[in-house]
Amino acid sequence: MRIAVACGGTGGHVIPGLVVARRLKERGHDVALWVGGRTVEDRSVSDWRGSIVRVTATGFQGFSWRSVAAAWFLTSAFRMCCGIMKRDPPDALLAMGGYASVGPVCAARSLGIPVVLHEANAIPGRAISFLARFSASVAISFEATRLYLKHPSVTLTGYPVRETLPAERFGAPLQAGVFTVLAMGGSQGAHRLNEVVPSALSIVKRRGAPVQAVHLTGQRDEAAVREVYAREGIPHVVQGFMAEMGRAYASADLAVTRAGAGTCAELAVCGVPALLVPLPTSRRGHQLTNARSLAATGGADAREQKDLTPEWLADHVAALQRNRRRLAAMRVALGKLDARGAAERIADLVERAGGNLKLETYLP
Repeated sequence: MRIAVACGGTGGHVIPGLVVARRLKERGHDVALWVGGRTVEDRSVSDWRGSIVRVTATGFQGFSWRSVAAAWFLTSAFRMCCGIMKRDPPDALLAMGGYASVGPVCAARSLGIPVVLHEANAIPGRAISFLARFSASVAISFEATRLYLKHPSVTLTGYPVRETLPAERFGAPLQAGVFTVLAMGGSQGAHRLNEVVPSALSIVKRRGAPVQAVHLTGQRDEAAVREVYAREGIPHVVQGFMAEMGRAYASADLAVTRAGAGTCAELAVCGVPALLVPLPTSRRGHQLTNARSLAATGGADAREQKDLTPEWLADHVAALQRNRRRLAAMRVALGKLDARGAAERIADLVERAGGNLKLETYLP
Protein backbone atom coordinates (compact mmCIF):
# COMPACT_ATOMS: atom_id res chain seq x y z
CA MET A 1 0.00 0.00 0.00
CA ARG A 2 0.92 3.64 -0.42
CA ILE A 3 0.66 5.37 2.97
CA ALA A 4 1.05 9.02 3.96
CA VAL A 5 2.03 9.88 7.55
CA ALA A 6 1.25 13.49 8.52
CA CYS A 7 3.42 14.23 11.53
CA GLY A 8 4.43 17.86 11.18
CA GLY A 9 4.64 20.33 14.05
CA THR A 10 6.45 19.61 17.30
CA GLY A 11 8.72 16.73 18.23
CA GLY A 12 5.74 15.21 20.05
CA HIS A 13 4.10 14.70 16.66
CA VAL A 14 7.15 14.02 14.50
CA ILE A 15 8.86 11.36 16.63
CA PRO A 16 5.89 8.99 17.09
CA GLY A 17 4.88 9.49 13.47
CA LEU A 18 8.37 8.57 12.36
CA VAL A 19 8.36 5.45 14.55
CA VAL A 20 5.10 4.22 13.01
CA ALA A 21 6.28 5.14 9.52
CA ARG A 22 9.31 2.90 9.98
CA ARG A 23 7.12 0.03 11.13
CA LEU A 24 4.90 0.42 8.07
CA LYS A 25 7.95 0.55 5.83
CA GLU A 26 9.30 -2.64 7.43
CA ARG A 27 6.00 -4.29 6.52
CA GLY A 28 6.68 -3.54 2.86
CA HIS A 29 4.56 -0.41 2.34
CA ASP A 30 5.53 2.68 0.37
CA VAL A 31 5.51 5.40 3.05
CA ALA A 32 5.82 9.17 2.67
CA LEU A 33 6.22 11.59 5.58
CA TRP A 34 4.20 14.80 5.45
CA VAL A 35 5.82 17.55 7.55
CA GLY A 36 5.73 21.32 7.84
CA GLY A 37 9.36 22.20 7.19
CA ARG A 38 10.21 23.48 10.68
CA THR A 39 13.78 23.11 11.95
CA VAL A 40 12.79 20.66 14.68
CA GLU A 41 11.19 18.48 12.02
CA ASP A 42 14.25 18.55 9.78
CA ARG A 43 16.48 17.36 12.65
CA SER A 44 14.10 14.55 13.54
CA VAL A 45 13.65 13.20 10.01
CA SER A 46 17.25 13.65 8.85
CA ASP A 47 17.83 9.88 8.72
CA TRP A 48 14.50 8.99 7.10
CA ARG A 49 15.05 7.02 3.91
CA GLY A 50 11.94 7.75 1.94
CA SER A 51 9.72 10.44 0.48
CA ILE A 52 9.11 13.67 2.43
CA VAL A 53 6.33 16.11 1.55
CA ARG A 54 6.52 19.59 3.09
CA VAL A 55 3.31 21.56 3.57
CA THR A 56 3.56 24.91 5.34
CA ALA A 57 0.94 25.59 8.04
CA THR A 58 0.69 27.34 11.37
CA GLY A 59 -1.51 27.08 14.44
CA PHE A 60 -4.19 29.38 15.84
CA GLN A 61 -3.46 31.56 18.88
CA GLY A 62 -6.91 32.92 19.69
CA PHE A 63 -8.40 35.75 17.65
CA SER A 64 -5.59 37.85 16.23
CA TRP A 65 -3.98 38.83 12.95
CA ARG A 66 -1.71 35.85 13.43
CA SER A 67 -4.79 33.62 13.40
CA VAL A 68 -5.97 35.25 10.19
CA ALA A 69 -2.61 34.38 8.68
CA ALA A 70 -2.90 30.85 10.08
CA ALA A 71 -6.29 30.42 8.41
CA TRP A 72 -4.80 31.55 5.10
CA PHE A 73 -1.91 29.09 5.47
CA LEU A 74 -4.28 26.23 6.35
CA THR A 75 -6.42 26.99 3.31
CA SER A 76 -3.32 27.05 1.13
CA ALA A 77 -2.13 23.81 2.75
CA PHE A 78 -5.47 22.15 1.98
CA ARG A 79 -5.25 23.14 -1.67
CA MET A 80 -1.65 22.03 -1.90
CA CYS A 81 -2.44 18.67 -0.28
CA CYS A 82 -5.36 18.12 -2.64
CA GLY A 83 -3.10 18.71 -5.62
CA ILE A 84 -0.42 16.32 -4.37
CA MET A 85 -2.93 13.59 -3.43
CA LYS A 86 -4.71 13.83 -6.78
CA ARG A 87 -1.41 13.27 -8.59
CA ASP A 88 -0.15 10.57 -6.24
CA PRO A 89 -3.01 9.28 -4.06
CA PRO A 90 -2.15 7.26 -0.94
CA ASP A 91 -4.29 4.30 0.08
CA ALA A 92 -4.49 5.65 3.63
CA LEU A 93 -3.39 8.64 5.69
CA LEU A 94 -2.15 8.49 9.28
CA ALA A 95 -2.24 11.88 11.01
CA MET A 96 -0.53 12.43 14.37
CA GLY A 97 -2.48 15.56 15.34
CA GLY A 98 -1.51 19.21 15.56
CA TYR A 99 -2.20 22.00 13.09
CA ALA A 100 0.02 20.36 10.45
CA SER A 101 -2.52 17.51 10.18
CA VAL A 102 -5.46 19.74 9.19
CA GLY A 103 -4.55 20.25 5.54
CA PRO A 104 -3.67 16.61 4.78
CA VAL A 105 -6.71 15.20 6.63
CA CYS A 106 -9.21 17.58 5.01
CA ALA A 107 -7.68 16.88 1.60
CA ALA A 108 -7.82 13.12 2.16
CA ARG A 109 -11.43 13.34 3.26
CA SER A 110 -12.40 15.35 0.17
CA LEU A 111 -10.78 12.69 -2.06
CA GLY A 112 -12.23 9.67 -0.27
CA ILE A 113 -8.91 8.51 1.22
CA PRO A 114 -9.28 6.70 4.58
CA VAL A 115 -7.82 8.53 7.60
CA VAL A 116 -6.50 7.21 10.91
CA LEU A 117 -5.75 9.71 13.68
CA HIS A 118 -3.49 9.40 16.71
CA GLU A 119 -4.02 11.52 19.82
CA ALA A 120 -1.00 11.61 22.11
CA ASN A 121 -2.42 13.39 25.15
CA ALA A 122 -5.17 12.48 27.58
CA ILE A 123 -7.22 15.51 26.51
CA PRO A 124 -7.51 15.78 22.71
CA GLY A 125 -6.14 18.88 21.06
CA ARG A 126 -8.32 21.11 18.92
CA ALA A 127 -7.07 19.51 15.71
CA ILE A 128 -8.02 15.95 16.70
CA SER A 129 -11.33 17.08 18.18
CA PHE A 130 -12.21 18.70 14.85
CA LEU A 131 -10.72 16.09 12.53
CA ALA A 132 -12.12 13.00 14.28
CA ARG A 133 -15.38 13.29 12.32
CA PHE A 134 -13.44 12.70 9.10
CA SER A 135 -11.57 9.62 10.31
CA ALA A 136 -12.16 5.89 10.06
CA SER A 137 -10.60 5.36 13.50
CA VAL A 138 -8.78 7.19 16.28
CA ALA A 139 -5.83 5.74 18.19
CA ILE A 140 -5.26 7.06 21.71
CA SER A 141 -2.45 6.94 24.26
CA PHE A 142 -4.51 7.28 27.47
CA GLU A 143 -7.71 5.46 28.41
CA ALA A 144 -9.08 8.77 29.76
CA THR A 145 -9.22 10.17 26.21
CA ARG A 146 -12.37 8.16 25.51
CA LEU A 147 -14.27 10.60 27.72
CA TYR A 148 -13.48 13.48 25.37
CA LEU A 149 -13.94 11.89 21.94
CA LYS A 150 -17.32 11.03 20.44
CA HIS A 151 -16.33 8.46 17.85
CA PRO A 152 -17.44 4.84 17.41
CA SER A 153 -13.93 3.52 16.66
CA VAL A 154 -11.47 4.57 19.36
CA THR A 155 -8.57 2.19 20.08
CA LEU A 156 -6.14 2.36 22.99
CA THR A 157 -2.81 1.79 21.25
CA GLY A 158 -0.39 3.72 23.45
CA TYR A 159 2.25 6.21 22.34
CA PRO A 160 4.98 5.03 19.93
CA VAL A 161 8.36 5.62 21.58
CA ARG A 162 11.72 5.93 19.84
CA GLU A 163 13.68 2.74 19.26
CA THR A 164 16.89 4.03 20.91
CA LEU A 165 15.60 3.91 24.50
CA PRO A 166 17.15 0.62 25.70
CA ALA A 167 20.66 1.63 26.71
CA GLU A 168 23.36 1.31 29.36
CA ARG A 169 23.68 3.58 32.39
CA PHE A 170 25.96 6.59 32.41
CA GLY A 171 29.36 5.90 33.90
CA ALA A 172 31.67 8.42 35.57
CA PRO A 173 31.17 10.98 36.99
CA LEU A 174 28.09 9.14 38.25
CA GLN A 175 28.75 6.58 40.95
CA ALA A 176 27.35 3.06 41.07
CA GLY A 177 24.74 2.44 43.77
CA VAL A 178 24.00 6.11 44.51
CA PHE A 179 20.36 7.24 44.29
CA THR A 180 20.00 9.04 40.96
CA VAL A 181 17.39 11.66 40.10
CA LEU A 182 16.64 12.44 36.46
CA ALA A 183 15.31 15.96 35.97
CA MET A 184 13.97 17.20 32.65
CA GLY A 185 11.46 19.63 31.26
CA GLY A 186 11.47 18.66 27.59
CA SER A 187 13.94 19.61 24.90
CA GLN A 188 13.76 23.30 25.85
CA GLY A 189 14.09 22.60 29.56
CA ALA A 190 11.83 23.93 32.33
CA HIS A 191 13.16 26.92 34.26
CA ARG A 192 11.17 26.15 37.42
CA LEU A 193 12.46 22.56 37.55
CA ASN A 194 15.96 23.87 36.88
CA GLU A 195 15.62 26.03 39.99
CA VAL A 196 13.88 23.60 42.34
CA VAL A 197 15.58 20.27 41.62
CA PRO A 198 19.22 21.35 42.24
CA SER A 199 18.13 23.17 45.41
CA ALA A 200 16.20 20.14 46.64
CA LEU A 201 19.05 17.71 45.96
CA SER A 202 21.41 20.09 47.75
CA ILE A 203 19.17 19.85 50.83
CA VAL A 204 19.15 16.05 50.59
CA LYS A 205 22.96 16.01 50.34
CA ARG A 206 23.40 18.34 53.33
CA ARG A 207 21.19 16.03 55.39
CA GLY A 208 23.72 13.29 54.78
CA ALA A 209 22.00 11.18 52.10
CA PRO A 210 24.11 10.44 48.98
CA VAL A 211 22.40 11.60 45.81
CA GLN A 212 23.34 12.38 42.21
CA ALA A 213 21.65 13.89 39.18
CA VAL A 214 21.11 13.50 35.47
CA HIS A 215 19.66 16.82 34.36
CA LEU A 216 18.36 17.95 30.98
CA THR A 217 18.23 21.73 31.35
CA GLY A 218 17.68 23.29 27.95
CA GLN A 219 20.35 25.69 26.71
CA ARG A 220 19.50 28.71 28.86
CA ASP A 221 20.07 27.23 32.32
CA GLU A 222 22.77 24.66 31.58
CA ALA A 223 25.72 26.55 33.10
CA ALA A 224 23.82 27.70 36.20
CA VAL A 225 22.53 24.21 37.02
CA ARG A 226 25.95 22.65 36.53
CA GLU A 227 27.45 25.24 38.88
CA VAL A 228 25.01 24.38 41.70
CA TYR A 229 25.76 20.66 41.52
CA ALA A 230 29.51 21.28 41.36
CA ARG A 231 29.41 23.65 44.33
CA GLU A 232 27.43 21.16 46.44
CA GLY A 233 29.63 18.20 45.48
CA ILE A 234 26.76 16.31 43.85
CA PRO A 235 27.88 13.95 41.04
CA HIS A 236 26.04 14.96 37.90
CA VAL A 237 25.51 14.72 34.17
CA VAL A 238 24.10 18.06 33.02
CA GLN A 239 23.32 18.71 29.37
CA GLY A 240 21.37 21.43 27.61
CA PHE A 241 20.21 18.93 24.98
CA MET A 242 20.44 15.21 25.65
CA ALA A 243 20.75 12.92 22.66
CA GLU A 244 21.19 9.78 24.79
CA MET A 245 17.85 9.67 26.57
CA GLY A 246 18.05 5.90 26.82
CA ARG A 247 21.12 6.20 29.07
CA ALA A 248 19.38 8.88 31.13
CA TYR A 249 16.39 6.64 31.84
CA ALA A 250 18.63 3.64 32.52
CA SER A 251 20.56 5.64 35.12
CA ALA A 252 17.52 6.97 37.00
CA ASP A 253 15.96 5.73 40.22
CA LEU A 254 13.44 8.57 40.07
CA ALA A 255 12.46 11.13 37.42
CA VAL A 256 11.21 14.64 38.16
CA THR A 257 9.73 15.83 34.91
CA ARG A 258 6.98 17.47 32.93
CA ALA A 259 4.03 15.34 31.83
CA GLY A 260 4.07 15.44 28.06
CA ALA A 261 2.59 12.37 26.41
CA GLY A 262 5.94 11.23 25.03
CA THR A 263 7.63 11.56 28.40
CA CYS A 264 4.89 9.58 30.14
CA ALA A 265 5.16 6.82 27.56
CA GLU A 266 8.95 6.66 27.79
CA LEU A 267 8.82 6.50 31.59
CA ALA A 268 6.42 3.57 31.33
CA VAL A 269 8.49 1.71 28.72
CA CYS A 270 11.70 2.20 30.71
CA GLY A 271 10.06 1.51 34.09
CA VAL A 272 11.22 4.73 35.76
CA PRO A 273 9.12 5.89 38.76
CA ALA A 274 8.39 9.60 38.48
CA LEU A 275 7.18 12.76 40.07
CA LEU A 276 5.26 14.52 37.32
CA VAL A 277 5.06 18.32 37.44
CA PRO A 278 2.68 19.33 34.61
CA LEU A 279 3.35 22.44 32.58
CA PRO A 280 0.81 24.94 33.99
CA THR A 281 0.25 26.60 30.63
CA SER A 282 -0.32 23.44 28.58
CA ARG A 283 -3.28 23.78 26.25
CA ARG A 284 -6.55 22.53 27.72
CA GLY A 285 -4.58 21.48 30.80
CA HIS A 286 -3.63 18.28 28.99
CA GLN A 287 -0.39 17.75 30.95
CA LEU A 288 -2.26 17.80 34.25
CA THR A 289 -4.63 15.14 32.95
CA ASN A 290 -1.69 13.14 31.57
CA ALA A 291 -0.03 13.29 34.99
CA ARG A 292 -3.15 12.25 36.86
CA SER A 293 -3.76 9.39 34.44
CA LEU A 294 -0.27 7.96 34.95
CA ALA A 295 -0.42 8.57 38.71
CA ALA A 296 -3.69 6.63 38.87
CA THR A 297 -1.84 3.52 37.71
CA GLY A 298 0.49 3.68 40.72
CA GLY A 299 3.59 4.24 38.60
CA ALA A 300 4.03 7.94 39.33
CA ASP A 301 3.15 10.79 41.65
CA ALA A 302 1.88 14.19 40.51
CA ARG A 303 2.48 17.65 41.96
CA GLU A 304 1.35 20.94 40.50
CA GLN A 305 4.11 23.48 39.93
CA LYS A 306 2.58 26.03 42.31
CA ASP A 307 2.98 23.50 45.13
CA LEU A 308 6.53 22.43 44.26
CA THR A 309 9.17 23.84 46.60
CA PRO A 310 12.77 22.73 47.24
CA GLU A 311 11.89 21.69 50.78
CA TRP A 312 8.89 19.60 49.73
CA LEU A 313 10.83 17.94 46.93
CA ALA A 314 13.77 17.19 49.24
CA ASP A 315 11.38 15.44 51.64
CA HIS A 316 9.79 13.51 48.75
CA VAL A 317 13.13 12.33 47.38
CA ALA A 318 14.35 11.35 50.84
CA ALA A 319 11.17 9.39 51.53
CA LEU A 320 11.58 7.39 48.34
CA GLN A 321 15.27 6.81 49.06
CA ARG A 322 14.23 5.14 52.30
CA ASN A 323 11.25 3.31 50.82
CA ARG A 324 12.74 1.15 48.10
CA ARG A 325 9.73 -1.15 48.37
CA ARG A 326 7.46 1.64 47.08
CA LEU A 327 9.83 2.36 44.21
CA ALA A 328 9.74 -1.31 43.27
CA ALA A 329 5.93 -1.27 43.37
CA MET A 330 5.90 1.78 41.08
CA ARG A 331 8.11 -0.02 38.59
CA VAL A 332 5.80 -3.04 38.66
CA ALA A 333 2.81 -0.77 38.02
CA LEU A 334 4.54 0.80 35.03
CA GLY A 335 5.36 -2.64 33.68
CA LYS A 336 1.65 -3.52 33.60
CA LEU A 337 0.79 -0.68 31.23
CA ASP A 338 1.66 -2.62 28.07
CA ALA A 339 3.47 0.47 26.83
CA ARG A 340 5.45 -1.36 24.16
CA GLY A 341 3.96 -2.30 20.83
CA ALA A 342 2.11 0.98 20.22
CA ALA A 343 3.65 1.41 16.77
CA GLU A 344 2.57 -2.08 15.75
CA ARG A 345 -0.99 -1.49 16.93
CA ILE A 346 -1.26 1.81 15.06
CA ALA A 347 0.22 0.21 11.93
CA ASP A 348 -2.50 -2.45 12.15
CA LEU A 349 -5.19 0.26 12.18
CA VAL A 350 -3.66 1.96 9.16
CA GLU A 351 -3.48 -1.29 7.19
CA ARG A 352 -7.06 -2.07 8.10
CA ALA A 353 -8.24 1.38 6.97
CA GLY A 354 -6.26 1.25 3.75
CA GLY A 355 -7.56 -2.20 2.95
CA ASN A 356 -11.21 -1.19 3.19
CA LEU A 357 -12.86 -0.88 -0.23
CA LYS A 358 -15.54 1.37 1.24
CA LEU A 359 -14.51 4.48 3.16
CA GLU A 360 -16.09 4.58 6.62
CA THR A 361 -16.04 7.88 8.46
CA TYR A 362 -17.91 9.25 11.41
CA LEU A 363 -20.05 12.30 10.76
CA PRO A 364 -22.07 13.25 13.88
